[in-house]
Amino acid sequence: MYSFLIKHFVKDHNNVRSAPVRIAYGRLAGTVGLILNLLLCAAKIAVGWMAGSVAAIADGFNSLSDAASSAITLIGFKLAAAPGDRKHPFGHARTEYLAGLFISFIIVLAGLKLFADSFLRILHPEPIGFSYAAVAVLAGAALVKVWLSLFFRRCGKAIGSGAIAAAGIDSRNDSIATFAVLGCMLVEHFSGIMLDGYSGALVAAFIVVSGIRIVLDASDPLLGTAPDPAIVQAIKEELCASGTVIGIHDLTVHDYGPGKTFATVHVEIDAHEDFVRVHDIIDGLERAVGDKLGISLVIHMDPVDTDDPLRLELKERLVRLAGDLPGVIGIHDLRVVRGQAQTSVVFDVVLSPGCHSEKGELCAAFEKELKGIDASYRAVIAFDIDYTE
Repeated sequence: MYSFLIKHFVKDHNNVRSAPVRIAYGRLAGTVGLILNLLLCAAKIAVGWMAGSVAAIADGFNSLSDAASSAITLIGFKLAAAPGDRKHPFGHARTEYLAGLFISFIIVLAGLKLFADSFLRILHPEPIGFSYAAVAVLAGAALVKVWLSLFFRRCGKAIGSGAIAAAGIDSRNDSIATFAVLGCMLVEHFSGIMLDGYSGALVAAFIVVSGIRIVLDASDPLLGTAPDPAIVQAIKEELCASGTVIGIHDLTVHDYGPGKTFATVHVEIDAHEDFVRVHDIIDGLERAVGDKLGISLVIHMDPVDTDDPLRLELKERLVRLAGDLPGVIGIHDLRVVRGQAQTSVVFDVVLSPGCHSEKGELCAAFEKELKGIDASYRAVIAFDIDYTE
């Protein structure tokens, strides 16, 4: 069924990096979820009203919240496709992240409401009416939600959408809740033990916990997380494959939403190369990375004198020292500026985001290393943070 829907309603469905294709996936997922959840909501509430089951009625309203989640998905993808404007020059793609956040809030609220209703039923237990028609409706509803959960997950995975993935988790929760209601109805009918309230409370706790986890996951890209290591590695491989780039540093990746990724990077090149030729190569690399990875890349060139034996010797010593210092990843852009009274060794020190070492102590360690080689050496250090770690 998944393949049938995707092939018939998503044109060029394999081109998942395309913005129109992403929108089509989101529109399809939202529409399917909205229709099915409204039908399930009506069926569950009807069964709950006839059977007198607070868990079944609450489960029906949980499906109504799922329908609202699907509507938010539809609206979120539509808004995310809006082009950039004066206030939002990078577009509105992050709206998709906001949609996932709203859905997670709905999940938490639905869980809290279910818990409150279930607690009252624990305090004031009432028998549940039984009918095989109700059993059939609840079993069918649970199976539909299992399929819908798998459908959402496949759609979300295909286009890397947190909002659709959150809807899939919500549908999974709904199927568990429905199976729990069905189980309590059968247990009470055959044994007389009333578990409706307790079952509802356990399901509610599970829903609230999963909702909070989705809140945290949906908040990450809005707060700014480290880029996907696979993207970082792909950028480095593309640049190094040129044969002109001899070193890479200061790579920064900015995520403005799916399909809206910007990156800047510094590349080291041989200072003896023809700069006009190298500039043409760098321009080509920017376009190649953009076309292959869907990233708008800006490259800054740093010339390096690869023929200076003193520079090579000092870099080897300082790189070895950097490996022994906590929180230091490495060094780059090392150059030697010779003067009459002293020689300045200028370089950048790369720190990890969680580095707790004092910069003054690090400077002193590098200065000591240089003075041990030659008393006339002076360290001139700038600190960078590697935001891809």
